[in-house]
Amino acid sequence: MAGKEVASGTSNERTKNAAGSPPDTSPVKEKDGENIQTQLQEEYLKSLEQLEEGQLLEGKVVQVTQDQVFVDVGYKSEGKIPLSEFSEVPNIGDLVPVILITKENKHGEVIVSKQKADAKLFWKNLRQAFTDKRSVEGTVEKQVKGGFDVHLGTGVHAFLPVSQADVQKIDKPEKILGKKLNFYVERLYSDGKINIVVNRRKCMEDDLEKRRSDFFTNTPIGSDVTGIVKSFTSFGAFIDLGGFDGLLHINDMSWGHVTRPKDFVKKGQEIKLKVIRIDSDEKRINLSLKHYTDDPWVHFEEKYHVNDVVKGKVTKLTDFGAFIELEEGIEGLAHISEFSWVKKIQKPQDLLKPNDAVECMILGYDLQAGRVSLGLKQVKDNPWETINEKYPVGKRIIRKIVKVTNAGAFIELEDGIDGFLHIDDISWTRKSKNQSGLSTGNEVEVVVISVDAENRNIKLGVKQLSEDPWKDFQDNYKPGSSVEGEVTSKTDFGIFLKVPGGIEGLIHKTNLVENREEDPDAALGRYKVGDKLKAVVLEIQSDKQKTAFSIRDYQKKVQRDELSRYMAKEETSDSTYTLGAVFKPKNTDDTQ
Repeated sequence: MAGKEVASGTSNERTKNAAGSPPDTSPVKEKDGENIQTQLQEEYLKSLEQLEEGQLLEGKVVQVTQDQVFVDVGYKSEGKIPLSEFSEVPNIGDLVPVILITKENKHGEVIVSKQKADAKLFWKNLRQAFTDKRSVEGTVEKQVKGGFDVHLGTGVHAFLPVSQADVQKIDKPEKILGKKLNFYVERLYSDGKINIVVNRRKCMEDDLEKRRSDFFTNTPIGSDVTGIVKSFTSFGAFIDLGGFDGLLHINDMSWGHVTRPKDFVKKGQEIKLKVIRIDSDEKRINLSLKHYTDDPWVHFEEKYHVNDVVKGKVTKLTDFGAFIELEEGIEGLAHISEFSWVKKIQKPQDLLKPNDAVECMILGYDLQAGRVSLGLKQVKDNPWETINEKYPVGKRIIRKIVKVTNAGAFIELEDGIDGFLHIDDISWTRKSKNQSGLSTGNEVEVVVISVDAENRNIKLGVKQLSEDPWKDFQDNYKPGSSVEGEVTSKTDFGIFLKVPGGIEGLIHKTNLVENREEDPDAALGRYKVGDKLKAVVLEIQSDKQKTAFSIRDYQKKVQRDELSRYMAKEETSDSTYTLGAVFKPKNTDDTQ
């Protein structure tokens, strides 16, 4: 082909048959025909003169034998090429580049070489690729010091530094050995000698950037893409979309609750996903698996209503409640306050555990926020609504003490419902700072003394099991009445005297002496626990269960009584008397 490095024999085919013979010159009847034949012959001879040895030509395969390939290059005869010069057996009609070695040897044959043509074209393309920064293809044949040996073709080898072999560190060289890959030509010569160095890393980076750019440019939201599951994180899985990654977030794997990404996708799995978000500035791609199905919240109101009792599965427990899945994609929260009518639940774990099947009631929902409020206690009767009928005031029961405090004791009436026994309701007469021996686990008989269902408060009593002795005491004793009792305890300020009926009263130390000159503390020291004493009632406060006694007033009362008796005796006789005689000490010999 004149004017070009590669000459084609196709123009000569018009003047030559498939066997390479000159065109048909048989006589024609018309003179114009003869002129045409002459012109064709002249063009043919001229084309032969244009062929030069060493020229790169394009030949057509006309015959293939067991070891030879015959190609037509537009000369008098076909050129023969050993089949071994072809990487694959060519087909008749294929066009192949060849170098014209000899137009005609001593045997009249055309000598051509495909191997030399390949080498010439290879170097031409290699130089052009180096100049244009285009990639070339080569096969990584072996590992050498510092990198790899790459066969670029036609016996030409290049060096690939290990640092430029991949975008990531190559931990296993065998991963790329024997593979046909693309490279940039970094260098052709060094010190006047052929010394080819190639770079795969830069080629991969440019190719990756082009494919990523094409993706962001040509992929609209909602497109379907196919990728390979590359790796996992706690928040999802990264999907290889062809050298660059997209994120399949854990929340986009299913409309339902997802705990482990590995339950939905497997590493190395090829998977079809939907593009739901693209951020070209940040180079972020969000993918979804769940968007291949309808959002269950769209149909929520068709299936669920407030006050419906539904079944679900516990998916997660928190400090404030439990998340319960009603169906895939529909998850509600049962707050800890909605767990029980009667029990104060401290931790959801005390009542539930993950994967528990539960029955609950829908208390409310918010479609836009995707929230459902659930209650566990609402599927059961509220015992406080019938508490007055079950535990009426005055009812006697025997129950177990579950907790003791400084103020009294909590007594379990039934599961989750406790009554309180205050220390003041243990005994009518006995005051104690240690709850009179109350102990957790012991059973005690009590009576219901009040019920407040609204505030969930039940008061119990022990002393109310018997009659109030203070009432009898107040009926039988008035201030000024004499009593007899036993000293039960001593304090710095007086002594306590227990009188019949179990009533205890205080005799203040100032009421132990007959006159002001006597030392009250000295008088207090004369008494001990267990002493039998007589005293006078000073006051009675039955509502506060308090009373006070006095020995001093008792002694005065005795004196007054004696004076009254003496005066009454003297009035019955004629003798006169004086006041001094009344208080005169008695003689043992005197008669009354």
